[in-house]
Parts: sequence; C-alpha cells; structure tokens
Amino acid sequence: MMMLGSVGTHLQAEIINYAEVGRPEDPGLELLQEDPHDLIFFKKEAGGGWVKARLLDLPGREMPANPKGQLKFRINGIETKDFVAKWDEIELIDFWEKRLERETADRIKSGDFTGAYPFLSVLIRDYPNRPNLRTLRSEYLLRDALSRFKKGEIGPALAMLEELHRYAPEYKSDSVISGIGLTTDRLMQRLMEEQKLELAQQLLARLEKDYRGQNLASIKKWNQTFLEMAQERQDAAIAALEAEDFRTARRLSRESIHLKPSIPNGQELVRKIDQIYPLVNVGVLQTAKNPDPTRLDNWAARRAGRLLYRVLFEMQGAGPEGGEYEFLFGETEQSADRQEFKMLLQPEKLESPLDRINGFLVADRLAERVDPGSPVYFSPWAAAIKAIGLDGPKEIDCLLRRPNVLPSALIQMTVDGSWFGGEPGSPTGDYRRDVVEGDVVRYTLVGKQRTATQPREIVEIRTESAADGVAKLLKGEVDVLDQLFPADAVRLESNRKFRVAKYPLPSVHMLVPCSDHAYLAERAFRRALVYGTNREDILSGELLEGLEVPGCRVLSGPFPAGLEQNDPLGYAYDQSIAPRRYEPRLAKLLITMNANTLESQAKRKKEAVPELKPIRLAHPPENLSRSACEAIKSQWELLDLEIELVELPVGMAFPEPGTADLAYVAAAVWEPIIDARRVLGPNGMAGSTDQLVGLGLRRLEESRNWKDARDRLLDLHYIVHHELPIIPLWQLVDSYAYNRNLLGVGSDVVSLYQNAEKWRLSQ
Repeated sequence: MMMLGSVGTHLQAEIINYAEVGRPEDPGLELLQEDPHDLIFFKKEAGGGWVKARLLDLPGREMPANPKGQLKFRINGIETKDFVAKWDEIELIDFWEKRLERETADRIKSGDFTGAYPFLSVLIRDYPNRPNLRTLRSEYLLRDALSRFKKGEIGPALAMLEELHRYAPEYKSDSVISGIGLTTDRLMQRLMEEQKLELAQQLLARLEKDYRGQNLASIKKWNQTFLEMAQERQDAAIAALEAEDFRTARRLSRESIHLKPSIPNGQELVRKIDQIYPLVNVGVLQTAKNPDPTRLDNWAARRAGRLLYRVLFEMQGAGPEGGEYEFLFGETEQSADRQEFKMLLQPEKLESPLDRINGFLVADRLAERVDPGSPVYFSPWAAAIKAIGLDGPKEIDCLLRRPNVLPSALIQMTVDGSWFGGEPGSPTGDYRRDVVEGDVVRYTLVGKQRTATQPREIVEIRTESAADGVAKLLKGEVDVLDQLFPADAVRLESNRKFRVAKYPLPSVHMLVPCSDHAYLAERAFRRALVYGTNREDILSGELLEGLEVPGCRVLSGPFPAGLEQNDPLGYAYDQSIAPRRYEPRLAKLLITMNANTLESQAKRKKEAVPELKPIRLAHPPENLSRSACEAIKSQWELLDLEIELVELPVGMAFPEPGTADLAYVAAAVWEPIIDARRVLGPNGMAGSTDQLVGLGLRRLEESRNWKDARDRLLDLHYIVHHELPIIPLWQLVDSYAYNRNLLGVGSDVVSLYQNAEKWRLSQ
C-alpha cells in the first residue's frame, strides 16, 4: 500500500491511519482524540501491515468463527473510497470497544486511575451494554477508593465506596461494606477531633438510614460513643440542677439530647429544668449598648428596649391608615373633626407600678414635650398641640391646632422609672439587664412571673454572622433568631423543627451623610454616587443570594414601598418615581462636572479648591451591612474614588461625629408621617438644612386629613429623590425564626419581644 497521513484537528500532529509493515504505536491517552476505529492486521503472506478502519458492521462486533469471502471497509481519512480484503488474508481485528476495555483494565491494574477514568467514561457513554463493563467499573471504584484511603483522602474514598455499593451491591459486598465501615470510622474520628459534632451526627444519622441491617461496624461504635458523651453531660446537668445552677443545668441538658436525642430521660430532664427555671436564648447580630424602644436607626436598641421599658403609645402593627397604637395606661378617643384627642386612664386594670399613674403626671409629661427647653421636646408635637387640659385625674383632653390624622404617633415616649418616683432612665419593663459577658447579655425577670412559664431569663447571644446564628439554632444553642438573612429565611422554612415568620413592617436601608465632607455636601456628587451604585445587583446577588423574596426591592426614596401592589404600608411612597439606574459613565461625568464647579466657585471666592478626601463609609458590625458596604466600596472605587470602611463598635448604629462621612443605616421608617422629620429634619439622622426638604416637612405636619398627608408625603418623596439628603438603597423584609417548642412568640409582631411576657417553653 501507499502510505498516507491526515492531520488530526485536536492533536495538531500527523496521525498514521495505515501502514504496510509493523504495528501502530501506542498513542496512550491521545487515543481518545482519534476518531473511533477498528484495527485490521494482515497476515505476512498477504503482505502484512495494518489499517485503521471505520467501525465495522459485524454481527456481535466479533470476528466470524469461519469467515468466507471478503471484508469491505473504509480507512479513516479516506472517506470516499471503499476497500476490500479477503478474510483469509486477515490475521486479527482489534475492535475499538475492546481496546478501550483493555486500556481501562491495564491502567486500573497499574494504579493509573486518572488515566483510566476517560477511557471508562467513553465506555459508559458509548457502550453501556458491554458485558464486562459492570465489573470493570466496579473494579475501578474499589481500587481507586483503596488508593485514596491510603493517601488519607478519606472523604473521596468513602464517596467512591458508597457509589460502588449503590451501583453494584453484589460486587465483593463483604469487602465493600468492610471498607465503608473502616472509612466512616476514620472520617468520624477526624470530625470529632476537629470539633465538628454537627457534621459527625449528620453523617452517623445518614449511615443508620442507608445501611440499616447491614452490620456496619462504625455505626455501633459511634452510637455508643455519642451515648456516653450524652450521658456524661446529662449527669453533669443533674448535678448542676441539684446545686441550683440552673443556667448550667439547662445548657448541659440540651447538649445531652443534641448529642443523643434518644438518650433515656433526656427530654424529661429538659422539661423539668424549664419548669423550674424558664430561660430563652436569643441569637442576635448585635447586642444593644443603650436600649431604647423608640430608636429609629438602631435595631438592637429598639429590640432590647422593649424588654426594659414601656412606651406611652406602643405600635402594635400596621393598619390601612398608618400604625395601630396601644395606650399604655388605658384607652383613647378622637373627635370626628380630629381636633380633640382624649386619653382615658384605667389604673384599676393595670398592674403595679403602672396603677400608680394619674392624669396629672401624664399631662405634665405631655407638656414637657412642648417646651423647647426640655430634653424631650418634639417639634411636631409642639406644632400640633394647642392646649392640654384635665377632666379629673383619669381624663386628659388634648386640643389640636388643626386636624391631625395620627396624634398618638406624636407621643411615643419612653416611660422610665422617674414616672413612678424612681431614678431617671431606670427600667420599667418586666426585665433588667443583669450580666454582660462578652457577646452574651442576660436580661433577668424582676419580681414575680406573670405566668408559671414566663421566662426568668432572656439571654441575648451575639453571633458572628447570620450563618453562624442559623448554625446555633440548628444545634439548639439558641431558641430564637432575631434577624435572618432573607436567603436563610427561605431555607429554614422547610425545616419542621422551626417556625419562620416575617415582621409586618420592612426596614428601609439608606446611606446618610454625617460629616462636613465638601464633596458630599454637593447634590451633583451625591447623585453621582447613586448612579455609580448597582443597587439591584447588590440586593439580588449579595443580600438575597439570587432568591426571589417578595417585598425586597430597590427604593427611590426614604419611605417603605409596601410589600405588594397597592399595599397601604406604602402610603408615603410614590410608585411612579423609578429608582435611578446604574450608569457608571454618567457617574464619572457628574463627578468631573462637580469638581469643575467647585474649582470655579473657589476661584471666584479666591479660596483654595476643596480636596476630594477619602470617603469614610461606616456600617454596623454585622455581616449584612458589611457585605453591602464592601460591594458599594468596590463599585465606587471603579469611579476612581478612595473609600474607607469604618466598622462601628458593637451596639452602635450611627457613628460619632468626625469618625465617618456616610453611615449605612437600616431604619424602621414605619410611620412616615412622623418619621419623615426624624430621618430628614435638621435634628434628624440626615440633619438636612435643604430649604425644599424643610418646606416639605412643614407642609406635611400641617396636613388636615389623610388625603393631605398622603399627597404631601408623595411631594416629599419627589423632593428627596431630587435633592438626595439621603442616598436611598433598598427595603428588606426582615424575618425571625424560633424553635416550635417556644410558644407565645406571635406571628405578626412589630418587635421580637412584643409578647415576651407570654413566652413559654414546651417539650
């Protein structure tokens, strides 16, 4: 034959498809880059040589037993010409699939599992019905698992053995089960040494389920180990209970049943301790430094404040026309013209010390809120009230200058100990802050329990991250999680041990200027920052992790947009104002234009041009805010801005003066008609002195009815969208989760501890 060659498109080298003498070279792994072919070898008396032929159409893909006549074939690379050879001239046909099997078997035998894998994969894909394939694949899995085990690759070795057991349970079953037992024993030992008890328990539970009745040695061994560990903690819990160390007894008893849920008397001991000393552990992203139930910008302070203090008018939820408020000392009435507001005290229905309050004291407190020299002065209340009168010790009449749609929202005052003759600032709630131990804050019950099951202690445990909080909830280290990442909430909803509930009111996230930074004082520069922030990407990618969470959305203003279309919660939000899109080129242009404007102004005034200093962006010390600010920093650096992240101390939500230029704030703007000034006013978070913003706030506070209030809130939204006293980001629908053994939490609470006095543990 005349020798020809063809250039392989993958190898970029010459592939010989036939020869008159000798045998083809072994291409090794490069065989798989050739087109499938059969090798035909010719006898010496017929001239010798070989060809790579396109796959032959022979019965059973085997050499005929007594071939006669001719074999017709085509040579790879010569696609247009047929060749023939007499059967008595052919010495041997090496079929393609047999060659793949031989290559696979040889590499398995030599321990070259990396090399064997692609050959085996092709066989599984193209020849799944080969009679030897099941044995070949099983041998590969068994030998590779043994090799990996010897190298210390325990996890991969176990995965291969279990795959073999599922694929071919009849193949050397005793050896495979023995190998799984040995491997899982080694893996369990490693997890225990690394203190990964949760993973070890999950592995053991899975082994019990998957290998029931198969006498896996590691299951028996580690079940006994966990039982001994659980028994040790149970004994210690009983000793602590006898010593009246209830905190330790509670912790150890729960650790015991967490290690071995079926331990004898485990649940009974937990129930007994909870009856003697009810205690609830709450996982939080931040502990409170200065608890205050009326704080707008500090989630932790607002949450913990509800344990320590009562509020004169406490928000219980949201209604079709603003918030629904509960008067602490009784009931209220408002006249039809909305210009008279009455408070009717009912001390006979109250417990001590609330029953000691009379109308004279409450009236005095309301009057202090009108006095500009008082520390509790609140300008919207001062602007609204005309006179405060008393009709006996149990009835207070408030005459308003003009109709007011929601006067109770104007007097959300913290009721502290001074109202009852105690020290100013002293707590009035059911609990007191007892011990602060690092990331643990204990709130202990004062006085007698309202019910036999009311928690004697509520312990806040600060978690390193939202994910760490979920892990503690799953382990039983905490009973409640105060705040969840939206993605974690979605995942936890499928776990039957826990209940996930949404707070009815969303949090509004924004960046608030908090310094005299020359560039941030310019509207054009703030607008550039908005255009330079891909808010949709940060929200959906970083915070929601790609999940669709109803109600979570990018905002164009400082007010919540509601959770759904036409939601009354969004009464202050103008849906027609779309959030500005991400346009980094426009952002850079605005930065350049703003710099030119400042330079021109400085030249006219014969002053130095302001320096574009680094922007210090402050955020609370928790990972949701941290993740958002890190993403914002990365995007702003693409605008050639220098950004410094400032993590606030634990318990703080707003930076001290001079320590930052912008603050990331998650605000509870639940009552925009009142909170607008708390966010935007000169004495509010933004400290805005913008004339248009000030005019909008004044017109809002002069609203005579709900139509006026809503129209003027929409006007204020428009003003804020253009003036940007704050940089709006997004709203999040916040969730909390708790163990179903904890009853009385409620499913529509504005604040986690709203029903804390009704909590009870059930086992």
